[in-house]
Amino acid sequence: MAELLVTYLDMKAPPAGKPLAVPVAGAVVAREHLDVEDYLDLYRAVGRPLDWDVRLRMHEAELAALLDQTSTWLHILRVDGQAAGLCEFNEVGQAVVELTYFGLTEAFYGRRLGPYLLDRSLRSVWSQHPERVWLHTDTNDHPKAQSVYGRAGFQLRERRMESFPD
Repeated sequence: MAELLVTYLDMKAPPAGKPLAVPVAGAVVAREHLDVEDYLDLYRAVGRPLDWDVRLRMHEAELAALLDQTSTWLHILRVDGQAAGLCEFNEVGQAVVELTYFGLTEAFYGRRLGPYLLDRSLRSVWSQHPERVWLHTDTNDHPKAQSVYGRAGFQLRERRMESFPD
């Protein structure tokens, strides 16, 4: 088992101010439905340096059912058509929505695309009028993750050590 510091963050109001400007020509964020194979390709590309593995351990039928749920929203960042990032929400349409996965592929780090993807995705989810959007992040996540979440409007709810399978 691995011990990780897990930070839980909440957002209780939609993003303030104007939407972030497109930071790179050809960057577009859109809600998409991906099949299991395309989803896992992007999940691996984004999650490999962050040790994401939950979706990789799911049975294909279980993952397909999750992706087909109307409450699962995938926002994909594409730059000139190439998938560059993922923002996944579960329980959209409910009072409480979870931001389950967010990140960029390494080739697109450092171009302000993460905040842009997060801002556009959150604005879309908040159009459904949840009471709260929450997420958890841990010590394996990108070092800038918590500051990006904070600038987007998330606030600390709790920090605690948790055990995860290696």
